[in-house]
Amino acid sequence: MTVSLLGAADIRRLAAELDVTPTKKLGQNFVVDANTVRKIVQAADVRPSERVVEIGPGLGSLTLAILETGASVTAVEIDHRLAERLPQTARDRGVPEGALTVVDADAMRVTALPGEPTVLVANLPYNVSVPVLLHFLETFPYLERGVVMVQAEVAERLAAKPGSKIYGTPSVKAAWYGPWKLSGTVSRQVFWPVPNVDSLLVGFHRDPQPRGSEEERLRTFAIVDAAFNQRRKMLRQALSGIFGSSAAASAVLESAGVAPTARGEDLTVDDYHRIALAAPAA
Repeated sequence: MTVSLLGAADIRRLAAELDVTPTKKLGQNFVVDANTVRKIVQAADVRPSERVVEIGPGLGSLTLAILETGASVTAVEIDHRLAERLPQTARDRGVPEGALTVVDADAMRVTALPGEPTVLVANLPYNVSVPVLLHFLETFPYLERGVVMVQAEVAERLAAKPGSKIYGTPSVKAAWYGPWKLSGTVSRQVFWPVPNVDSLLVGFHRDPQPRGSEEERLRTFAIVDAAFNQRRKMLRQALSGIFGSSAAASAVLESAGVAPTARGEDLTVDDYHRIALAAPAA
């Protein structure tokens, strides 16, 4: 039996059955177009027999598109009603027994994933997208790659390069784990309700080897936070609070091969890592 996807009428019927009114707080803009969910799955290069984690499956439109490939899915859903209903939807739509595992939990609090998935696919709301992605990359080292649909502003920031106006803390922290790139556009009309912002797909591939230890990551991220908290200031000033003075910050920066007069928005994640390594032990 093949897996059949949800259409707009199916999604509205399920929402009515569960008394679900899409809320801005949870970012519930449900995708009602089969071609779009297949596009996301294709962008993620999901293959048969792979294990995928989906964050926020909602009513299951993207979930079914992933399962259609022959992959297995671990779905993390914060809304209890949606988490409880999803397995039935999967059965009704021809999903084989055992292919779907639902974790009824807040994604930010999840510390273990059944099946140790290697691929992440999700449609994430604006207010939690970056924290959730960074939490999953930090917590689950077996995640090798992924594609997420987020508001265009978030996608562009995650994929931004040093020196661009939108390059910021999320850009650097995401790059710690590997490269990110924009992977496609999404029409507003494929959502219910129709949002008033554009969405994009953004993807990542984790580097084969960790960039540094957990201690190094924490030190690097603290330096990144300090640098961008005083955006457009010279690093010797922006980092003076961390290192005790502008002179001390200059000494660390010079030791790391970074000009003290540089600005945080011009540095790569490797630059920040070198600063962390050059810093005196806490």
